[in-house]
Amino acid sequence: MLSQLQYYLAFQFVQYALIVGVLVALCSSLLGVVLVLKRLSYIGDGLSHIAFGVMSFGMALNLLDNMPLTLFITIIVAINLIRGGENRKINAESALAMMSVSALAFGYFILNVNNTSSNIFGDICSALFGATSILTLSHDDVILSIIMSILVILTFIVFYNKIFSVTFDEVFAKATGIKTDRYNLLIAVITAIVIVIAMNLVGALLVSALIVFPAVSAMSVFSQFKPVIILSTIISIINSTGGIVISILFGTPVGATIVMANVITFIILKLLGMLIRRRI
Repeated sequence: MLSQLQYYLAFQFVQYALIVGVLVALCSSLLGVVLVLKRLSYIGDGLSHIAFGVMSFGMALNLLDNMPLTLFITIIVAINLIRGGENRKINAESALAMMSVSALAFGYFILNVNNTSSNIFGDICSALFGATSILTLSHDDVILSIIMSILVILTFIVFYNKIFSVTFDEVFAKATGIKTDRYNLLIAVITAIVIVIAMNLVGALLVSALIVFPAVSAMSVFSQFKPVIILSTIISIINSTGGIVISILFGTPVGATIVMANVITFIILKLLGMLIRRRI
């Protein structure tokens, strides 16, 4: 099995998959802790459906690289959901629910109507569940993913204290002079970026699991912000890398394998956390 793995690692598409997989795992784990603590986990699921709709539109137009278009539209939607949420007749949560369902239906509809592919259902399955997309990344996709991931990581490093304050006590942060609206907007943009990049790894329907599970698993063991972020990052990278390797060796779906690894990790750490608390 080791020699087989070494054989596959020699291929460029496998190297691309592992690079993007690690970057996505790192970014999604950082973002996941913030979204879970702010009780905004639903945003990841909704934006992934919107991204699927945009990506399907790009596929129908035969765009060779629709990631920039998908990224741009998803960021615009994320910004509009955050901005002016209190002044609109339909709240952000309801608006996101309606848009996500509409985008999901639109994507499936347009891919079926404009059936330009010989394997339309395979394309849909890949987009929804990440069956093969991570193994078909182009060089430009990898470069864009690296750039976007670096931006996300640098943003968390530079604005760590502000994000920490806005995450735990937004009212107090606003009272101390922090522009909370700006940082909520920044979190929304980061969410959109991570969602679009992560879709290549696990697909539109499983993105939220990649964001939520590592964070919740880490919170089962630790209660402080920094240890939770560190453990969440470790969990996400190990599960994503392991999921890709397992899927390559045994031919399992990439997205589903990664999510199952996260589910198993969550169960183990949840039980471990319960044992630790009982002893204390």
